[in-house]
Amino acid sequence: MRVRMTLIGTTTLLLAAALAAPAVAAPGPRSEGGHAATRKAIEAAVEAGVPGVTATAKDTHGTWSTTAGVGNLRTGEPRSTADRYRVGSITKTFVSTVLLQLEAEGRLSLDDTVDTWLPGVVRGHGHDGRRITVRRLLDHTSGIFNYTADDDFARTYFLADGFFRHRYDTRTPAELVEIAMRHEPDFAPGTSWNYSNTNYVVAGMVIEKVTGRPYATEIRRRIIDPLHLTATSLPGTKVTVPRPSSRAYSKLTGPETGPTYDVTTLNPSIASAAGEMISNSADLDRFYSALLRGKLLPPRQLKEMKTTREIDGAPNTRYGLGLIETTLTCGVHVWGHDGGIHGSASSAVTTADGRHSLALNFNGDWTGGTSAVIEKEFC
Repeated sequence: MRVRMTLIGTTTLLLAAALAAPAVAAPGPRSEGGHAATRKAIEAAVEAGVPGVTATAKDTHGTWSTTAGVGNLRTGEPRSTADRYRVGSITKTFVSTVLLQLEAEGRLSLDDTVDTWLPGVVRGHGHDGRRITVRRLLDHTSGIFNYTADDDFARTYFLADGFFRHRYDTRTPAELVEIAMRHEPDFAPGTSWNYSNTNYVVAGMVIEKVTGRPYATEIRRRIIDPLHLTATSLPGTKVTVPRPSSRAYSKLTGPETGPTYDVTTLNPSIASAAGEMISNSADLDRFYSALLRGKLLPPRQLKEMKTTREIDGAPNTRYGLGLIETTLTCGVHVWGHDGGIHGSASSAVTTADGRHSLALNFNGDWTGGTSAVIEKEFC
């Protein structure tokens, strides 16, 4: 659940070289020339060590897709433009969208306290759900400790020995929150900002309490089905990624010269509402375009989602309610989210009018960020 900044998770995944194959572009209505710089940035990522990349851009000229590198280091099979992959914390935008829809329906207020819906759940070592609002969950100003920063959790699920013993464990949302409650809060609610996956695990629990249905069911019925996101799913405890898909690779926090592990299969319940989702690039383009064009939220709720705050150490990046605003070097503003989980690093962004979108995935989690590709696509 980690991305290119320090936004997600706590485990630093190092750069290393991997096998590469020539880029393959899928035919589309727009000429290759319009995305030549994007393709070069993708090829450069593979040369720098990413096993493989898949990307799809959509704008007023049409849809363009490309791949580079490999989807399977053993066989050399290339990636597919239709690849499904684990999107990690991109899940958070979907969760936030559902909660904002519930607010628009008058079923909750973002200013409700967590204890209004989950009495006693966020309590311990200074945590107090009576002082934390739903809004503070969504914009990461709650101060709730990030459960993936717990040393035991990191050893169990991010180091090689622990991962291969525990990759198929099932963890409930309540168990993940309980891990966070063993620690003191990062700060008093509303006094600072820190990315915490626990916030969105709790947000998923709030959705279930309000609706009487699991957050995954609400995301499917409110977003996935209406937008016909046929490659998007919330796997729950299912350990595989639907085909078409590539293998996913990690160093599991080992040195860049160390072994590369195939981590494709795992139980994503360790990510829960903070990052369990699977999707593909075309679906992510469709989702963020629909969101920014007001197809999923009324104007007031979309404005709330886009009300952002600065992030320390990231001067060109601001965080809203499950939505990241980035100002590129050319002055263009893009909206979206990054997402990372074992063996997968993804980004999905769109312009404010929703008319130009890009989504991409690296099938290696130690290889740095996707910002260079985004810069070339929009600048």
